[in-house]
Amino acid sequence: MFELLARLRTRLGLLFGVAAFWFAQPTLRSIALGAVIAALGEALRIWAAGHLHKSREVTASGPYRWFSHPLYVGSSVLGVGLAVASANVVTMALTAIYLAVTIAAAVRTEEAFLRRQFGDAYKRYKSGDVARPPRRFSLERVIANGEHRTLAGIVAVVLLLVLKATYNGLFWRVTGR
Repeated sequence: MFELLARLRTRLGLLFGVAAFWFAQPTLRSIALGAVIAALGEALRIWAAGHLHKSREVTASGPYRWFSHPLYVGSSVLGVGLAVASANVVTMALTAIYLAVTIAAAVRTEEAFLRRQFGDAYKRYKSGDVARPPRRFSLERVIANGEHRTLAGIVAVVLLLVLKATYNGLFWRVTGR
């Protein structure tokens, strides 16, 4: 069950995203605040992606010094930011449900993989007993890990929210409601 949820989290994210957008009642103020929060989450994701060699090693540099799963932490902050930008309780609830279910499944699945793949090295990492390699952040790794697609998606969502806020504002002014 957890593996299925982890594998489907992107598709589920699109479905939840469409529903969340439908209910969203963004204002320019909510978008500005939410975009700042989302940008912080994406900054953490970019930092993590710049240190990560997916499926090839246990990464212990960059944000992996403090978080076992900084990409998921960043995704959670990003999701909160987009929920704030949407300015709607239903959207916030949908976001919370989506993040709680899919990220929990992804973490559980990923940790099982890391234990199988890296055994003692992962056990030492989790216990904090690991050497911190002096690895520098790499933009090449960010791109290789596909983080540019996440960034493009965030920009698209924020622009759609701006469009919806603008449309809603014009609609209410024209109809006098």
